[in-house]
Amino acid sequence: MPSALPIADPAPEDGALPSTVAEGAEQRDFGVYLHVPYCRVRCGYCDFNTYTADEVRGVKRSDFADQAIAELDLAARVLAAAGLPPRPASTVFLGGGTPTILPPADLARMIGAVRDRFGLAPDAEVTTESNPDSIDAAGLAALAEAGVTRVSFGMQSAVPHVLRTLERTHDPENVARRVAEARAAGLAVSLDLIYGTPGESPDDWEASLAAALAERPDHVSAYALIVEEGTKLARQIARGEVPPVDDDLHAAAYEAADARLTASGFHWYEVSNWATSPEQRSRHNRAYWTGQDWWGVGPGAHSHVGGVRWWNVKHPHAYAQRVGAGVSPAAGRETLDAETRRVERVLLETRLREGLDRALLTPSGRHAVAGLLADELIEPAAAFAGRIVLTLRGRLLADAVVHRLLPD
Repeated sequence: MPSALPIADPAPEDGALPSTVAEGAEQRDFGVYLHVPYCRVRCGYCDFNTYTADEVRGVKRSDFADQAIAELDLAARVLAAAGLPPRPASTVFLGGGTPTILPPADLARMIGAVRDRFGLAPDAEVTTESNPDSIDAAGLAALAEAGVTRVSFGMQSAVPHVLRTLERTHDPENVARRVAEARAAGLAVSLDLIYGTPGESPDDWEASLAAALAERPDHVSAYALIVEEGTKLARQIARGEVPPVDDDLHAAAYEAADARLTASGFHWYEVSNWATSPEQRSRHNRAYWTGQDWWGVGPGAHSHVGGVRWWNVKHPHAYAQRVGAGVSPAAGRETLDAETRRVERVLLETRLREGLDRALLTPSGRHAVAGLLADELIEPAAAFAGRIVLTLRGRLLADAVVHRLLPD
């Protein structure tokens, strides 16, 4: 089952936010995340807050759009009552789960509700995730008509035995079909890949990279497989049914991905993300990494506004009961103090191509810079200009770099 929620302060039933969240709001972007928690099957490696039909008895998937719209109504009331200025959504992201397991008309209603309650910026980025087997040409055209500008397909691999290990159900050949249909609908395309699956060889990974690049996407995300405790894959590894993850193969796969993507005209902008141009970077994800404001709608969704962070109850039934009763679905929240916000900036901005402002480091953190330079983990020219920017080697060891910048 999905991991537990954080432990924090209780959230008020009316969702009210302190007036402090309005401070500096004009300088922050506002986005909306719509979490659709349903999947046709649960993949063995997945630790996300997702549910199959068998796991949500008593809750109808067909009611979800109305539930999400009810939370958007709450969001509009809460943000206005806190004194936040009207801000159109600069990004909307439909994630999950598998958002496109819902009918396109339901997704369109949810996007329309965001537009009606907050407005959409003229250049708003509206993204939906999708599996290659959960949408078709008509559905993609309908989503484009509803305002979607970008689709992120969960390709993961082009190799059948790797997909079987991951318990991904799509036919690899469907990726090319879906990409062509998305292009025909006028949508930008991102492909998600996973490397380091047990049993995946270097040649398998190279084949997946070649297949992804053959589709000429605008954006590629490549994530190392993390075996999360409590997942089916973790149990299979513990029983010796599949081999454990190999960290050395992870590093080699990342280097191969960066080399192939760079040679094909992509540029890294976050450790796990590459785009063909700055315009094709995920603006929604960047809002997370740079501490902008967003409201997360749906079971288990997280939100952040002006230094206050909260998260919703996880189970769809509990979520439906709360929004149906007109109360906030938030399960808990925390107000971030200045030091916590500084630490989070170091954790996240170190991973970005623009890097971290050295002024955010404490004296002990700044003292670590010389050692990071000596170990070739950060770019010398950027460091001398006052920014911490990871080298390729530094990207492979990003967590270790952050640990040295944030000494105990």
